[in-house]
Amino acid sequence: MKALKKPKYRDLQLSECAGAPILRTLWERFDISLLLTQSGMMKRSGTPSWLLCFLYVVGLISNCSSVVQMADLAQKDSLLKVMFKPWKLAQYTMSRFFTTSFPWKTFGKKRIERLQQDGQTRLKEGDVINLDDTHCAHPYAKQLPFLSWLFDHSTKTYSWAMNLVVIQAVLQSGLEYPLFYSIWHKPETKGEGLTKLDLAKQMLLMLRESVKCRLWVAMDRWYLCKDFFVFLESNQFDWVTKAKRNTALFRREIEPLTRRERYVPLTPNMLIREVFKKLTSHRTSGLVSIAIPDIYMKQPYTVTNRKGKQVTKQRYVQIAAVAAMRLKEDELSIHVESTEDDESPATYRGAYLLISNRYDAPKEATQTYVKRWRIEVFFRTAKQELAFEKCHSESEAHHHAHFELLFTAETLLGVALFEMNKEKTSGDEGCTHGEMVRSLFHTRCQTRKRTYKGHERIYVDFDIEVKRFARLIRLFWPQHYLMLLWVTPKPQNYQVLPRGA
Repeated sequence: MKALKKPKYRDLQLSECAGAPILRTLWERFDISLLLTQSGMMKRSGTPSWLLCFLYVVGLISNCSSVVQMADLAQKDSLLKVMFKPWKLAQYTMSRFFTTSFPWKTFGKKRIERLQQDGQTRLKEGDVINLDDTHCAHPYAKQLPFLSWLFDHSTKTYSWAMNLVVIQAVLQSGLEYPLFYSIWHKPETKGEGLTKLDLAKQMLLMLRESVKCRLWVAMDRWYLCKDFFVFLESNQFDWVTKAKRNTALFRREIEPLTRRERYVPLTPNMLIREVFKKLTSHRTSGLVSIAIPDIYMKQPYTVTNRKGKQVTKQRYVQIAAVAAMRLKEDELSIHVESTEDDESPATYRGAYLLISNRYDAPKEATQTYVKRWRIEVFFRTAKQELAFEKCHSESEAHHHAHFELLFTAETLLGVALFEMNKEKTSGDEGCTHGEMVRSLFHTRCQTRKRTYKGHERIYVDFDIEVKRFARLIRLFWPQHYLMLLWVTPKPQNYQVLPRGA
């Protein structure tokens, strides 16, 4: 009988961030380090600021809840130690940097400008801008200046949180990435300060600085405001939203005797009832919609009267009215609205009314509104997989850095997911955002160092599960040493990384 020897304990060179090299390639593709420097994110000495930001992005994808965990990850993870050598990324270095006020909004503008220079991420005519807001709860601090006591309609509870107004881009190719955010502060006196509509206008004007083509804006019924519609149309934005119960609509009719036109007032529920029987007669399993012609809405416009004063008047403007049912947001939303007030959506037996300024393209307006659900998916993904609500710092500057870098991380992941699913021929072949993060960017691997013909090589051994991401590895895996420095290493000092997954 053979004797069983005692186990030996070895310090295995393991890593939990197997996809960090791919992330670094995408980081360099969009010149994020250069954009940070141009925005003024500079330190006097020590670890470069952009390196701290890259670690923060890796930490967000690894779902780290604090800079302490991110610093520990950089010091213990074998792959990150190779990438960040010879820099030591300590917790106090990251805390001191991220609690310092920097122009993060400028960095956000430059990030969008850089994306418009890339053929894959450039916004083109017909692309969709989703507009919505979400809460970011802060459970470990109360009555901080940047927090508000807000009511969450999904959970029916109050909490100390920040209310973020966000716009997101959804391209016709299927690629999507976040654009800008603004924090809405609840005023002490009702009616004072900037509203969410004001913040949305500011962000859309910021987008207009780098994008000149005509775009769609998809939003939920909360943003249904006639003055906001006028603003959108004056800045070359087409809009689509869901009608409320109290939305005033009119139908244009011609009197048979006098041939004079008149506008008959209608309610959205009346329009839905008119076409509901025809709407339900379609034997299809997906989205069903019917356009209703000759529908108008009053919109304000400003004129100068005889006394030279600015006067606001109303005029009838033709809009697209589309009755639709089986929207994806109604199938997946966990929150069912049971209120029957004027602010609730106009609905009749599961059918809704969509309205848009593009009366000449009702089908396109419907397909645009369907894409609005992507921003809800982004909020869920950011909270579940990217540590959206895990920044519990008491510094407002840290929160601005947190959100901007989270948007950067989601942009890089969005490009990777788009490339991953580009060549799929069925839904089973692609992967979801969560599968990509868990199975590639935040999965375990083993690193080994060997010398081959006088050159040191670094080998990264993945699990067989990563084989499904061979396309991403082939496209974005670096060929040389992962030393993240400002200068490029000399050719003789390159450490080759074979693309063997």
